[in-house]
Amino acid sequence: MKIGVPSEVKVDEYRVAMTPAGVRELTDRGHEVVVQAGAGVGSGVADEDYVAQGAEILPDAPAVFAAAEMIVKVKEPQPPEVAMLEPRHTLFTYLHLAPDPDLTQGLIDSGATCIAYETITDVHGRLPLLAPMSEVAGRLATQAGAFMLGRPAGGSGVLLGGVPGVAAGKVLVIGGGIVGANAARMAVGLGADVTVLDRSIDRLRELDDLFAGTVDTGYATALEVEARLAEADLVIGAVLVKGAKAPHVVTRAQLKLMRPRSVLVDVAIDQGGCFETSHPTTHSDPVYEVDGISHYCVANMPGAVPITSTRALTNATLPYAVRLADEGAAKALAADPGFLGGLSVHDGRLTDETVACDQGRDWTPPAEALAAVAA
Repeated sequence: MKIGVPSEVKVDEYRVAMTPAGVRELTDRGHEVVVQAGAGVGSGVADEDYVAQGAEILPDAPAVFAAAEMIVKVKEPQPPEVAMLEPRHTLFTYLHLAPDPDLTQGLIDSGATCIAYETITDVHGRLPLLAPMSEVAGRLATQAGAFMLGRPAGGSGVLLGGVPGVAAGKVLVIGGGIVGANAARMAVGLGADVTVLDRSIDRLRELDDLFAGTVDTGYATALEVEARLAEADLVIGAVLVKGAKAPHVVTRAQLKLMRPRSVLVDVAIDQGGCFETSHPTTHSDPVYEVDGISHYCVANMPGAVPITSTRALTNATLPYAVRLADEGAAKALAADPGFLGGLSVHDGRLTDETVACDQGRDWTPPAEALAAVAA
């Protein structure tokens, strides 16, 4: 199979979807890899590093899309990329379709097979291709929030760790999954007073054991959220519903409960955001204010640390990319129900029920869509 690795074109995105190690794995198995010139520069990878492992460098994205059968990316395709997709292509990347009906329609119209990293599950029901970026984003959320609390950045002027004789700042993490746990870990490391809210008692027990009493936990009722908002200096939204739009756990009306110049960091912004007042921002212009509260809603947070993020992501995605290349998409997906769960669009059909429900569209079960084409 011929695999294409284009440069990422989303604003302020510096990751790349494959490292030279990935190229070596694929070329050793008899596959061909074409990489867009300069695709790895943001992640510290030179074209020569790819060539040394057997890749061919092509001058631009149209050349990569024209040459390749499978396109491997990091972020959801932007409109110029969608326009280059054809029915012969398999697209393997993060898609985050639920909040983006235009992208959904574009992929359906392309006829391509589109597989989303974020909805693939393993044998334990976990999300192995979302987890590494959730770890990075959770840690960055606290780091970014701590900086944005500084008065020059528009924040209240609270130091999260406090100092002797001055109380630590209060961090509220809503959602106790991988993002939330990593955000809490960083906040505890800074010396903050940390609370994590979740709607799973079992998860709250796990967090209590994990943090050995250094983090307060609470059940995420609306009343509990409101009580904690009134105390918080930094609120991190870490809510995930697999494949679906994130629910709003903080409304605009509830902002008035918060201290002036407190900070919200919405890590769920890729899935539409878990604060009612959230809208996507960029690393170049990350923060805006609503009703006196700073909002940090960067839609590709891990892109800020591409040296770390690229390697963490590609460690997880490479085994799946190898299976797609070795077996072809239809066979690889049909053999693994968890992998099949990543199939979002196939042969002009939407195959993700959650996206269909969020957008009011018809959908075809993934196995049925594959079988229809095979027939």
